[in-house]
Amino acid sequence: MASDVLWVPNGERAADIDRFADWLADRTGERAASYQDLWRFSTDRPAAFWGAVWEYYGLGGPVPEDRVLPEAAMPGASWFPGERLNWAEAVLAAPGKADTDTVVKAYSDTRETFAWSLARLRSEVAGLRAGLLEAGLGRGDRVAAWMPNVPETYALALASASIGAVFTSCAPEFGARAVIDRLRQVEPAILFVTDGYRYGRKEISRADDIAQVVAALDGVRKTVTFTYLDDGTVVGDRWSDFASAAGELAFESVPFDHPLFLLYSSGTTGLPKAIVHSHGGIALEHAKMHGLHHDLGPGDRFFWYSTTGWMMWNYLASAPIVGASIVTFDGAPDPEGLWRLVEDSGATYFGTSAPFLMACRDRGVVPKDLADLSRLHGIGSTGAPLPPAGFDYVYESISATAQLQSLSGGTDLCTGFVGGAPTVPVRRGELSCLCLGAKVESYDANGNHAIGREGELVITAPMPSMPVGLWGDEHGKRYRQAYFDAFPGVWCHGDWITITEHGSAIITGRSDATLNRGGVRMGTAEFYAVVESLAGVADSLVVHLDEQDCLIVFIEPETEPETELDADLEHRIKARIRAELSPRHVPDTIIAVPKIPRTLTGKKLEVPVKRLLNGAPADEVVAKGALADPTALDVFEGILDR
Repeated sequence: MASDVLWVPNGERAADIDRFADWLADRTGERAASYQDLWRFSTDRPAAFWGAVWEYYGLGGPVPEDRVLPEAAMPGASWFPGERLNWAEAVLAAPGKADTDTVVKAYSDTRETFAWSLARLRSEVAGLRAGLLEAGLGRGDRVAAWMPNVPETYALALASASIGAVFTSCAPEFGARAVIDRLRQVEPAILFVTDGYRYGRKEISRADDIAQVVAALDGVRKTVTFTYLDDGTVVGDRWSDFASAAGELAFESVPFDHPLFLLYSSGTTGLPKAIVHSHGGIALEHAKMHGLHHDLGPGDRFFWYSTTGWMMWNYLASAPIVGASIVTFDGAPDPEGLWRLVEDSGATYFGTSAPFLMACRDRGVVPKDLADLSRLHGIGSTGAPLPPAGFDYVYESISATAQLQSLSGGTDLCTGFVGGAPTVPVRRGELSCLCLGAKVESYDANGNHAIGREGELVITAPMPSMPVGLWGDEHGKRYRQAYFDAFPGVWCHGDWITITEHGSAIITGRSDATLNRGGVRMGTAEFYAVVESLAGVADSLVVHLDEQDCLIVFIEPETEPETELDADLEHRIKARIRAELSPRHVPDTIIAVPKIPRTLTGKKLEVPVKRLLNGAPADEVVAKGALADPTALDVFEGILDR
């Protein structure tokens, strides 16, 4: 309905997507009259489209269409097999930026605000690059950073990429167990750690955790400590010594599919999967998203609140490929302070999570009264579906003129594939469009696509940023099982989606149970490993209610509870989660139940319980015949009202 349209393109800002469409038409003879026409071209002729993005954003010279995507089967699509590049070189080219222009502006709860020019960033990368080479690292070696979202970590990622090494990071909020679970799989040659950090007013030391992690990672040749909190903790070399080596800035030219990043899945069904992303896939996909969808360029400052443990950090890191500067922030996402930061930083695009926006709304925060947000032309929301009330809040309380882009994607592709574009209206409660080059469809159980009907979100044609594979998965078996088992040859993402007749989409949630709070992404398997190691806990189940940003843990005690959970056990659960996983995942509520519901095959029912708590009828969330104990779910009906 027209009344649901909250924003329409007004033509005041010339969008790069229009310039690209004209440029593309001159080369192909096919002119797109609308966004939908351009999307259809991008999915009907993917080689022509991606070859155009490659050339338009200066990643390389013209590539014939038959050499862009010679093999399109999934998995195993082959992209730009004859081309070479380096992601770090593309980022540090920063088109439209002078050496003296600010390219990174940094905010933190731990230290004062500062900015780096493009020349300063290049110099920092050169020093770190020299340090890595001096330490004996080279192509294919893993560089691991347990570091905060600061420019130094950014420079380290660029330096690692410049020599063809593979970069991986964990947020400092991750406890020792979470870090070990991730890094032990990928066997880093060098480990960068931070001694601690401040979160709001709280000072958090990582001294004991560092010792545990270093002891658990046998293959690490060198450890380097970034003295951020500066509490006297130094393991191995000091950052200042390591980064001071003299060296030239140079770049290893690598094939399109050469590993760049290792990102980690949520760990819902076991250890987090180590997902391998490539130089070419990340550079090409992020150029498309930042330039064509977010409409970023040399005059923009891009800020997406994240930690180094969330793919949005890697996404933010690519913005200079289209000439934009980035804003980094390490600290607590204060519902008022973050909006003042937007003003102070000069951000023109601010990205955050749906739970943060809803938390601001629920607390009665009116950002437009707190700060001058007139420079914002875009507001991004991801991490969970943004409810219709969140759309209203953005346009009533934040900005009536900025385009809201509710974005859905994932770590698996390190991007969003359903979101918004500068030439597409914003409709209340809907993701505005399917992203260019993303052939997203809604499948029923038989693999049939339909418009206007909820189904499984699938991608039926390859995208460049689909993973090269999973680390250690030599024959690709785990990769195929993770994404292609449900519908052979089709990427199945694990979301429920409805695609509307005007090309927008509604996503009702994930079919897994990932926990994402404040930019720290955590899987339930990791959560259970910690909680269920405690004496007194027989079983547990964790649910995150996204709209309320409420984390609830259900505990099946070893002894039958009376009316409530034992206070000592509750305290021990919270303390263990804070110490070993993340302080942001300390539960809001812990409830004792007689039995944790499981399927006949032993799987916990996180998603059915979540739907039940959100008001779905019990007979719709799961078939009782699938339960090991058909009565185990009964206690969850109305449990939050008691």
